[in-house]
Amino acid sequence: MRREVTLRDVAELAGVSSRTVSNVVNGYANVTERTRERVQRAVEELGYRPNVLARNLAQGRSGQIAVVVPYLDTPYFSELLQSVIRAARISGYNVLIDQTDGDAEHERGFIAHGSRRLLFDGVIFSPLGLDQRALADRDPALPLVILGERASDGTFDHVGIDDVAASRQATEHLLDLGRHRVAAIGDQPYATGEAAQLRTQGFREAHTARGLPVREDLIIGTPRFNRPDGARAMADLLDRGDRPDAVFCYSDLVALGAIHTILARGLRVPEDIAVIGYDDIEDGRYSNPTVSTISPDKEWIATTAVERLLLRIGSSTPPPGLELRAPHKLVVRESTTGRASYRTASLP
Repeated sequence: MRREVTLRDVAELAGVSSRTVSNVVNGYANVTERTRERVQRAVEELGYRPNVLARNLAQGRSGQIAVVVPYLDTPYFSELLQSVIRAARISGYNVLIDQTDGDAEHERGFIAHGSRRLLFDGVIFSPLGLDQRALADRDPALPLVILGERASDGTFDHVGIDDVAASRQATEHLLDLGRHRVAAIGDQPYATGEAAQLRTQGFREAHTARGLPVREDLIIGTPRFNRPDGARAMADLLDRGDRPDAVFCYSDLVALGAIHTILARGLRVPEDIAVIGYDDIEDGRYSNPTVSTISPDKEWIATTAVERLLLRIGSSTPPPGLELRAPHKLVVRESTTGRASYRTASLP
C-alpha cells in the first residue's frame, strides 16, 4: 500500500520548513511568491492532500467555500468556476456553487448576519441583484471576495478587470479598421448594471479620443448578455435602415447572437459589419467566423480570488480590502479582420 504523502514530504522536496508549507496550504500571506510557487509545484508533484477533516475540527471550520454567481449557463462563469475549483482544491477546500439568477433576496442570504455560516467559511461572490449599498449591510465577520464591478468598501477584496480601458481598446480596434458607424450592444442604465455602464463609458471615450461624435441611437440596451438579446438588438439596428458598419458587443454571447442575425439577413462578417465581443469564451474560438474579443485573464482572477479569500479565512485580524485588477488583452480574429488574422494585443 502506498504511504500517504505528508506535509514533511512536501517540505523536503520544496526545500522549505513544514511551517512554510502549512502557510502556503492555508493561504497565509507571509510567504514570498517564489517560495509559494515552489511549494505548490511540490504539492502537485507529490499529490499531497491536506488532512482537511483534522484541520477543520481543530480550527472550527467547514473546509468549504461558496462561489455565488448569477448564471451557470453563461460560459464565462463556467470557465471561471473550473479555475476556482482547481485553486481551492490545492489548498484542501471544497467548493459550493450557487446560482442566484440575479435575485436580490437570494443574494442577500449569502452575506446576511450569521446566515449559512455552518455551510462555508467564506464567499467568492459575483452579485447582480445587490447594489453597492446593499453589500455594505452584511455580516462583517464573513470572509468575502467580490467579483465584477462592486468596488471594495475596505472590508472585502474586489477582483476584476478595468472594464473602461478594455472597452475603449475594443472600440479603438474597430475605429482603427476605418469603421465609421460603430454601434454598441449591451448597455444597462440602471442601478445594478455597473459592468455594462463601464463598457459604455469605454465605448464613448474611444470616440472622444478620436474627436468623433457618439451616435446615441447606435447604443442598444439588453436585459442580459446572452445570444437571444444580441440577436434581437442586432435585428433592431438593421431594421433602422442606416445600418452600422461595426458593432462592439458587451459579451461574446451577445456577439454570437449579433453575428447570427447579420448572416441571416444575407450580410457578411466582417466585410459588411465587423463584430467584436468580450470575455474570450471557448465558443467564440470555434464559431464561424471566429470572434474577436477582449480576453480577461480568468485564471488570474480565479487564483487571486481564492488566495485572498483563504487569507481572510486564516487571519484573526482581517486584512484591509484591496482593489485587484486582472490583466486583459485584445484578441483579433475573423469577425473583425477576416480569415487571415489571429493575433493578440495586451494592454500594459
